[in-house]
Amino acid sequence: MTRSFLSLLLLVPVLAAAAPQPSAPQAAVRRFALLVGVNDGGEGRARLRYAVTDARSFGNVLEELGGVQPQDKLMMMEGNRAALEDALVRFKSMLSAAATPGTRIEALIYYSGHSDEQGLLLQKDRFGYRELRKALESLPADVRIAILDSCASGTLARRKGGVRRPAFVVDASSAVRGHAILTSSSEDEVSQESDRIGGSFFTHNLVSGLRGAADMSGDGRVTLHEAYQFAFHETLARTEETRAGAQHPAYDIELAGTGDLVMTDLRSTSAVLVLGDLVDGRLYVRDAEGRLVVELKKYAGRTTELGLQKGRYTVMRKLLDQTSQAEFELGDGGRTVLAASAFRAVQGELTAMRGGGPMPTVEASSSTAGAEVAAERTGSRSRFFNVGLFPGLQTNDLMTGGAPVDNNVSFSMGVARMARLDGVAVALGSNVATDKVDGLQLAVGANVVRGDMSGTQLAVGSNWVHGTAEGLQAAVGFNMARRSGTVGQLAVGANVSGSSLAGAQLAAGGNWTAGNVDGVQGAAGFNYAGERVAGAQVAAGMNWAAQARGAQVAIVNVGGDVKGAQVGLVNVAGRMNGLQLGLVNVSNELESGVPVGLVSIARNGQFHVEVFGNDFNYANAAIKVGSRHLYTTLVVGMGNVEGARGPSHWSTGLGLGGHLPLTERFFLDVDVVSHSLYDWDASFSGNRLLHQLRVVAGFQVARGFTLIGGPTFNVLHDVGGESVRNLSRLSRLDAGGILLWPGVQLGMRI
Repeated sequence: MTRSFLSLLLLVPVLAAAAPQPSAPQAAVRRFALLVGVNDGGEGRARLRYAVTDARSFGNVLEELGGVQPQDKLMMMEGNRAALEDALVRFKSMLSAAATPGTRIEALIYYSGHSDEQGLLLQKDRFGYRELRKALESLPADVRIAILDSCASGTLARRKGGVRRPAFVVDASSAVRGHAILTSSSEDEVSQESDRIGGSFFTHNLVSGLRGAADMSGDGRVTLHEAYQFAFHETLARTEETRAGAQHPAYDIELAGTGDLVMTDLRSTSAVLVLGDLVDGRLYVRDAEGRLVVELKKYAGRTTELGLQKGRYTVMRKLLDQTSQAEFELGDGGRTVLAASAFRAVQGELTAMRGGGPMPTVEASSSTAGAEVAAERTGSRSRFFNVGLFPGLQTNDLMTGGAPVDNNVSFSMGVARMARLDGVAVALGSNVATDKVDGLQLAVGANVVRGDMSGTQLAVGSNWVHGTAEGLQAAVGFNMARRSGTVGQLAVGANVSGSSLAGAQLAAGGNWTAGNVDGVQGAAGFNYAGERVAGAQVAAGMNWAAQARGAQVAIVNVGGDVKGAQVGLVNVAGRMNGLQLGLVNVSNELESGVPVGLVSIARNGQFHVEVFGNDFNYANAAIKVGSRHLYTTLVVGMGNVEGARGPSHWSTGLGLGGHLPLTERFFLDVDVVSHSLYDWDASFSGNRLLHQLRVVAGFQVARGFTLIGGPTFNVLHDVGGESVRNLSRLSRLDAGGILLWPGVQLGMRI
């Protein structure tokens, strides 16, 4: 009981694991799906490209992994209001005919197409939200699921209906029970579709999640909540920089009962792709026809399984600025494992925006949220010099009427503004470039680049880049790169990189990178990496990284998946492979390596309480904590010398040892423990030290009860050089400056 309580007390602050819930007896489940896709939203609205494609894609994953039989799937493509009404009647009849005692009926309605403030737009007709909710409520099913992807139109992101209005799903007045309704956007946003992925962002991410990318628990099943969370975060991340703006999927879920609703089961398919433990990066899985089937962000340290159809596939991996590719074939039966070694480096793919006039192609970047990104030059003019005080009072504006101007050299006593800089810009206030900077910007105030930066920015105030930063940013205030990567950032204040960083972040304050860090983060305050660090984090305060491949050195180090070393006063890791060196080391899962410290706790390691007697203390209590084979022990004891009445001294000890399992029940512990001895009536005034080498064997008699015992070798001395008296009944040597003797201890472990 004591052991369990102490273990829980130590582990709770840093280790959290969800306990599996007991499963109730399950009834037979039959799931039906009505899939509606309409590209035509009527006169005056752009015809969508992928509404029908999305509906078919969603239907395929339900049939392959979601338990929907072909005869239980009803599809209505490119129809009007009358066609939808007829489909709803037929769908309701299918549900009524399937209702039998002991069978739970689940009904799912999926819609992709145009919409406005009143309802769904079906060619020249409208089907109101109230009508749809009423139809959903009337379905004779135990569980009713509605998924609406009313998304956007255009060359890269099309608006499906030109007015931003609340989707009906967020109507809080609904009294429907036993329903789950998901929408692709929140109440004041449009939804979007992309030429790059060949579909809408929401449906694409939802289907990817249902195929296994959302299976965070690793149990081979994707629940409704897992699918929604994956679709939400991926859709938001991929639309933050699109023209229509960020898209936030919404939900309204009211499901009675316990547990979670399983949407897909990967164990039901015969073709499974297993992404190996070391595979890392954003992955794009395409079938033999080139269609994008699954897209996900894969982290090293855990495997991911994807349920796919048999056939040949290509996987493109983007990791920072590197692109690699792997090809494989899935057959019926078995599992195909794709290891990191299967990927081969390839050149980045050049893409262009579809629709409109000709535009220059740029390399598609996986770190850019949204669809294809192209830098459209707006007919800017070029002038070698720019001289002035402020925008409007500079030669760029006075001689061109305010049109964008590219410069090679710019001087300003206040604020200088240019389109593109290919050279040097100097200002007492700040330099603002709306496009790319290739060269050097110097300012006392701030330098701002909203496009790309390849070169150097130096400021006493701050540097800010909206797009991509390569080179060096140095500021007394702070540096920030909102998107893509930076090669180096130096600041007295703080460095911020909104995506990834390759090189170094050095700051007196703190460093913050949302994506990966390939290099070094050094700060007097703190370092933060939202994804992976491959290199080192060094801080006087705290380091935090989702994944660490290298070293973390700080007072407090926190890492999710660590391969390397953590050196500090307190080290915390979710999964640890390597060295933890500190006063307190904690890991949720210690796979390999060594924790060295005053207290080392591993959830899958050791935590033992021992009580025993030895030749100099008749009573001792000890705690052992550590990994499978290395532990730290804390010992408290009391004893008496020969002829004394009652206890004559007490002791505290700290030791480090190794654990060697010999059989299932028999083990051997070898450790070194140093004790401080105190006179019983003199509090902490003792100067005597006792060092022990212990070889202790253990035999587990029953669960929670183990007998322990073995020989010891003892060295006793006084730190002041004074003579010491004999403590042990096993030693009859004359007392002197140093006393050595063999001893023994016997006890039990509980």
